Amino acid sequence: MILRSGLRSLVCGTLASLAAISLARAEGTYEIPAGAHFNQEKLAKISDFFKNEVATGKIAGATVLIQQHGKPVYHEAFGVQDVVSKAPITDKTIFRLFSMSKAITSVVAVRLIEDGTIKLDDPVSKYIPSFANVKVGVEKKAEDGTKSLELVPPNRPMTVKDLMTQTSGITYGFYGDSLVRQAYRAANIYAGDFDLAEFAERIAKLPLHNQPGALWQYGHSTDILARVMEVATGKPLLDIEREKLLGPLGMVDTGFFVTDPEKRKLLAQPVPNDSDFRVGRINDPTVVKKIQFASGGMVTTMADYERFTQMLLNGGTLDGKTILKPETFKLMTTDQIGPNSGVDRDYFYFPGDGFGFGLGLAVRTDPGNAKPPPPGDLGELKWDGASGCYFVVDPKQDMFFVLLEQTPTERQRVQRTLKQLIYEAMEN
Repeated sequence: MILRSGLRSLVCGTLASLAAISLARAEGTYEIPAGAHFNQEKLAKISDFFKNEVATGKIAGATVLIQQHGKPVYHEAFGVQDVVSKAPITDKTIFRLFSMSKAITSVVAVRLIEDGTIKLDDPVSKYIPSFANVKVGVEKKAEDGTKSLELVPPNRPMTVKDLMTQTSGITYGFYGDSLVRQAYRAANIYAGDFDLAEFAERIAKLPLHNQPGALWQYGHSTDILARVMEVATGKPLLDIEREKLLGPLGMVDTGFFVTDPEKRKLLAQPVPNDSDFRVGRINDPTVVKKIQFASGGMVTTMADYERFTQMLLNGGTLDGKTILKPETFKLMTTDQIGPNSGVDRDYFYFPGDGFGFGLGLAVRTDPGNAKPPPPGDLGELKWDGASGCYFVVDPKQDMFFVLLEQTPTERQRVQRTLKQLIYEAMEN
C-alpha cells in the first residue's frame, strides 16, 4: 500500500538517478518498449541492496524472484528466516502475506462470479441479511468545532462489486482518524474467538465510512466478501480456495494457519524491533482461531506464490489448467473506478498515483502526476501488504516479480527501491 505522498517522496529522492538511466525509451516517458531483456550486471545491484539491508540490521532477510517468458532471470534469497535460529531463507520459508491475501481471495471470488455462484450486482444483504440495515456515518461540525456523526441510510444497497473494488464504505480502524474509524476502534471488533459469520455481524453494526460506490476506501471489504462466498457455496473459505485455486495451482503451503511443528520452524520473522505490523490485531499463524481473515491472514512461500503470479501473467492459466477464462480475467484486471465511475479518491488511495483498481488488484492506467513517472508499463497489476510482501505483473514485458519479506517499517522504501532497480536493469 503506497500513499500518493510516498510516491512523491520517491520521485524527489531518486530524480538524480533517474536522469542517468540509459534505457531505450523515449525521453520523458515511463514505458520501456516491449521486448526488453535484463542486464545481469545491473541485476546484481539488487543483491548489493539487499545484502546491505541485512548487514545493517534493517531486515532479517528477504527473497526476490524475477521471472520473464516463464523462466527465472533473477532468484535470490538474503539473510535469515529469523535472527534467533539464523536458518537461511529458502523457497519453502513461510511468510505472512497480510494484504496480499486479498489477491488470492479476489481471484477465487471472480471464479465464483464466472460460474454464476455469485454476481457482481448482488446486494450483500442477499447473503448477510444484517447488511440491509447498515447506515452511513456522515460527519457534522458544530460552530464550536466539535464533530458528531449523523447516521443516514445508504443511497443504494451495497453490492458484491463494491466489496471487490474496496468501495463498499467498510473501512479499517487502524489508520486515519475519522469518526467512523474511531467507532471501529471503540467497537473492539477483534476481541475473542470468532468466525467470519460473527465478524460480518460486527461490521454490519458499524456505520459505513461513505456511501457505497462513492470512495475507494481500504478496509474489511474482502472479509465480508469471503463471508458472502461461504454463504453462497455452503463451504468454509479455505475449502473454497483450495478447490478453486490453491489445489489446482499446487499451492500446498498457502493457507491461514501453520500447525505442523516442522513447518512452524520455517516461519520468517522480522527483526525484534520491527515486529508491530500495525493492523489493529495480532497476526500469529501458529495460534489457530476460528477466523480466516481473507483481507490479511494468509501465509505462503515463494514456491507457492510464484505459481499464483505466473498464472496472473498468463492471463488466468498455468500448466494447462484454466483458473479464469480470458473474458473473466479481463474483467478482473480492468479498472473499475476510473473516470465516470463515480468513485472518488482521497489521501488514503493506496493503489497510488497512475493506478486504477480492478476486482481486487491495482491496475496501471496512466503515467500519473510525477515527472518523470515511476517505472512500469500500462496494464501493470500489483499489490502488497503490511509485512512488506509485494508483487508486480507486467504483461507488456511478459514479466513478474515477487518480493517476500517481513518488515513493516521498511517495506515502502524497500519496495520502491526494488522496483526501480528492476526496471533500471531492463534493456532493449
